[in-house]
Amino acid sequence: MKQQIEKRGHQAIMLDIGVIGPPRAITPAWSSDAVAAMAGFTLKELAAFNDRGKALGIMAAGAAKLATELQVQGKIDGILGMGGTGGTSVIASVMRELPFGFPKVFVSTTVSGDVSHIVGTKDIVLVPSIVDVAGLNAVSKSVYARAAGALCGMIEQTIEEKAASRPVIAVTMFGNTTPCVERSVRLLNEAGYECLVFHCTGAGGRTMESLCEDGRIAAVLDLTTTEWADELCGGVFSAGESRLKAPGRVGIPHLIAPGCIDMVNFGPSETLPARYRNRLLYEWNANVTLMRTNEAENRQLGGIFAGKANAAKDDVAFLVPLRGYSILGMNGERFHEPRADHAFVEALQAQLNPAISIELLDMAINDEAFADRAVETLLAMLDRKKGSNR
Repeated sequence: MKQQIEKRGHQAIMLDIGVIGPPRAITPAWSSDAVAAMAGFTLKELAAFNDRGKALGIMAAGAAKLATELQVQGKIDGILGMGGTGGTSVIASVMRELPFGFPKVFVSTTVSGDVSHIVGTKDIVLVPSIVDVAGLNAVSKSVYARAAGALCGMIEQTIEEKAASRPVIAVTMFGNTTPCVERSVRLLNEAGYECLVFHCTGAGGRTMESLCEDGRIAAVLDLTTTEWADELCGGVFSAGESRLKAPGRVGIPHLIAPGCIDMVNFGPSETLPARYRNRLLYEWNANVTLMRTNEAENRQLGGIFAGKANAAKDDVAFLVPLRGYSILGMNGERFHEPRADHAFVEALQAQLNPAISIELLDMAINDEAFADRAVETLLAMLDRKKGSNR
């Protein structure tokens, strides 16, 4: 792989993340001793632990610190890795520390099925190794050469950067909030903002929050917070416990609506947990079964949302549509349960810091007037932010 990179006119800086002896055929720029030292350990200490998992974790920390420093200093333009299960755990953790847009290509034996634990929220290009990464053969040579070529191509590809790019607003969406999102995006574009729309399937929410942490987002219009319903009830689209934290933690305006918290997402109907078989269900398609959240769950969600907002260090506000949180939650639709929706409102009002704005609107989330009010409110929050920075 190093030879293939050099054939394209680039240089390859090799990091050794192994813990059992030096490599026989290659002299890396950064030895495993140096990588371990970046994490505050020696190889002798790692051997004394007699714990492979712990050793790999330490090497991952050292390699991540080293790669990040090299990237910040402008000494590397991309990263390429290859590994089996152990190498995958180390290399992927290193790549996840590098910023969005920095080229990352990874040849792994584990690229099948769910790879979310490898990619996380970063733009890692995964290449199946096809055969084991031990040694060279006709298949592996082809895979490695093309992976090296892919990385070189990514580095060589120039991207035109606009001198005065528009501030970026993150907007969250689901199929059941699409009309509201589409109108909101159009209005924000007209107001001079660029919108990044994130589909709230777990990875979408995590990626959005990660970009907030990276400083790429000016504000969040969180119209769709359904991932918390999945986190609470064990659905398949959970974004984890940290959802709703990042905007407040980094200090950017955050307008929150309870979009689609009236539903939890599961896979095909036969995969539904037994404890939910008697609940109000709707087969959205062959792969997605929706479950209506009940009063108790919505009350819990109200408390969770209040807690997240109370911890924010900047402008956060709520906009609540009293006539339905989704298309399915509107009057006449199968998930229309006003009492369950109101349980969320009661808990939110009871536990929210009185200084935080909560506006209750007598409309459904997909009404045009709701989108208009959401954009108006967020723009006012952005104006306050600009005023405080002057």
